[in-house]
Amino acid sequence: MKACVGVLALQGAFAAHEQALAGLGVETAQVRTPSDLAGVDALVMPGGESTTMSRLLETSGLFDDLKARLSDGMPVFGTCAGMILLATDVLDGRPDQRSFGAIDITVQRNGYGRQVDSFETDIDVAGFATPFHAVFIRAPKVVAVGTGVNVVASHDGVPVLALQGHVMVASFHPELT
Repeated sequence: MKACVGVLALQGAFAAHEQALAGLGVETAQVRTPSDLAGVDALVMPGGESTTMSRLLETSGLFDDLKARLSDGMPVFGTCAGMILLATDVLDGRPDQRSFGAIDITVQRNGYGRQVDSFETDIDVAGFATPFHAVFIRAPKVVAVGTGVNVVASHDGVPVLALQGHVMVASFHPELT
């Protein structure tokens, strides 16, 4: 049986992730409810607005089920807001914003600046033969990394792609390139 990768579809750039995965021949499903989550083998948490996504995870009833699946080792890839939601510590989140604490990093929301400060650049990714073109849109900045985290790519000395166990996060939007 072919694995199915869920794409969290509460808010944000979920359609672009679905298209990128489909282009790779990956079966996908939109995840909006706990029953949707139960039917997937892995999950992509897209960019968007992290405080809104946090609230929607609560109101949809997904937060606790997703936390349990992450604790059980379900593979997850979080981009931009997804990175914020998976981080252990968020420096400038709202007091009611929850994160999963699934990867031992500290992030600053919009750490690279406002929308007008968004940028594109090529980054060297460990294991890639050529640089990867990365798009940073109101991107979070990693300000601390725990000892168990493997930094896979950096920009100007700051981690932008990291992996810890079954959790991978990116400050940028790989689905756009």
